[in-house]
This record gives sequence, structure tokens and C-alpha cells, in this order.
Amino acid sequence: MKSLFTSAAVLVLATTAFAADPAPADLRASALEIFKPLPSTTPAVTNNPITPDKIALGKALFFDPRISASGVFSCNSCHNLGTGGDDNLETSIGHGWQKGPRNSPTVFNAVFNSAQFWDGRADDLAAQAKGPVQAGVEMANTPDQVVATLKSMPDYVTWFKASFPGEEDPVTFDNFAKAIEAFEATLITPAPFDAFLNGDDNAMTADQQKGLALFIDKGCSSCHAGINLGGEGYFPFGLIEKPGADVLPENDKGRFAVTATADDSYVFRAAPLRNVAMTAPYFHSGKVWDLKQAVGIMGVSQLGEDINDAEADLIVAFLGALTGKFPEVTYPILPAETGTTPRPSGEVIAK
Repeated sequence: MKSLFTSAAVLVLATTAFAADPAPADLRASALEIFKPLPSTTPAVTNNPITPDKIALGKALFFDPRISASGVFSCNSCHNLGTGGDDNLETSIGHGWQKGPRNSPTVFNAVFNSAQFWDGRADDLAAQAKGPVQAGVEMANTPDQVVATLKSMPDYVTWFKASFPGEEDPVTFDNFAKAIEAFEATLITPAPFDAFLNGDDNAMTADQQKGLALFIDKGCSSCHAGINLGGEGYFPFGLIEKPGADVLPENDKGRFAVTATADDSYVFRAAPLRNVAMTAPYFHSGKVWDLKQAVGIMGVSQLGEDINDAEADLIVAFLGALTGKFPEVTYPILPAETGTTPRPSGEVIAK
């Protein structure tokens, strides 16, 4: 999830124009009309009470490669918690060593997105967790096989019972997804930007504050707003000037694949920008590895404006203030297989 989109409705510059050295209090007041700081506690998710047992179960499932048909790929394979919550590849590698069609979004702070995936086809993290498991190009598994795998290991059965008390048969594909959602909801990364929004004038450097002012004035915040600085709306990539096929592949029409509406051709969900300095390469195509270059592309394609080097450097400095403190995650010890655990697919190993 990694680009810089700007809305058609607000191509004009923001009404508030900041001086070269914006006063922190004035800048903060304007920023708080557009952005929100991260909460200090784990956010709630719809229809899925979060408990310590459920978080622990979800963590185990997130790291377990046996939920893939090959026994090779886990959620962490494409959303590596040690590398910014993505895999730092143009497009991810999946079942049979196939290359996926799009760049892997970061899982950090994804709970704050209004929908998941570049095209928004999943309403929440639970729905998202089910997708890669069943995608032939990713984990290539089935819900029944996942449930059979989990039920074959007594520890998982015990953990599901603790996580979903009162259910006669808690080891289900739906509960598998809910547990992963509960764990992923804990993956939030408070950053210097949040401290600034919360009143600390010195949390961001002078250049970062200037970059924030430019980010607002140029119109970047028209789409990259809210708590996640994006992740909330859908916008055409190439609003003013369509990028070349090297950045915007012609065979990926984005949200059109979900809605079958012509107006949604080459429309994508605005990328959330938290930790963007750590999640290269950028855009759904993963074709741009330099953040300053990405800023320049967005200036031309979305704003119709050539952002000069000095301005781009300041915007990149601000984006660096979105790099947060990552939660410490200890790799879990997973349950051992039993004689009834389904064996990995031999096909992917042979390739």
C-alpha cells in the first residue's frame, strides 16, 4: 500500500498557506483538522472482541507456514514484521514460486484502513486474512484443509477453545481469520508525528515540520488524511497525467476488477503512509524504489505540478516522521504436527 494520491475534488492548494518556518502551534492546529494521532491502546474491531488468548492464537497463525498448501508460506512471508510489515519486493512470491500481480501492503496499522487490498475488495482484516490462503498464486489452500490442519494439532484445538469460549466447535475458518485480525490489530506504530499532534513541539525536526506544511499546502493531504494518512478512499492513478506503463501497468485496472464500473478503471485505494520510508518499493506495481522519486511522480500525475528538489526533500523529511516504534514480537513456538496433519503439497517443492 504505498503511493501518494490526491483527490480530484481538491486540486487547488489548501487554503492555509504556511510561512517558510511555520509556527508549531499553528501547524498543529491545521494538521489536527486533517489527521488524527494513533490511539494509545489496541483499537476495537467490529464483531470480534479482542482478548489476550485470541491475540496469542492469531500471532501463532500469522507465523505458521502450514496454513499454506506447500507448508512454505505464512502471513509473515509477505508481511514480514522485521522489514516494515511487507516483503520489500516488487510483487510477492507465492505457491509454486509464482509472482503475484501487486506489491504487498504493510500490515502495520492496517487496522485503521477502511478496507483492505489495493482495490478495497476486503472490508476488514478478517476478510483479508482469508484471501491469500485461498489464492492460487499465494498460499493455494482451502478452508477445509486449513481447518483439518489446525484440528490435527491438540495445542491449536486448546488455543481455539480459550479464544472462542462457549463455541461447541471453535476451530473454524471464520475464527481462524478473526484470530489473525485480533493479532494484527495490535500492530500499531506510534511515531514522532503522533507526538507532535499530541502537543510536543520538538517531536519533529524543523525540516519535517516544513515538509508537513508543504504536504498540506500542495494538496497531498486531500487523500492522505485521517489516522493512517490514507487507506480511506479510492482515487484514479493519473488524475492529471497518467504515468507510463513502467509505473502503471496497463493490465491492472485496479478497483474496476471489484466493481466492473468503467469509472473505476485505474482507481486504487489511497495508500496509508505510515512507515512509508521503510516499505519500498512503491505503488501497487512496486516499480519505484526511491521515495523522493515517488513524491515527484505523484506531484505530476495527481497534482499536475513539478515538485522541485527542495520541496521534495522536505516532504520526504516529513514522511520520515511517520516511521514509528514497532512492537516487539517474539517468534512463537508453534504446535508440532501429528500423524493426522495433512502433508505439504509436493508440487510446489518440486518446482
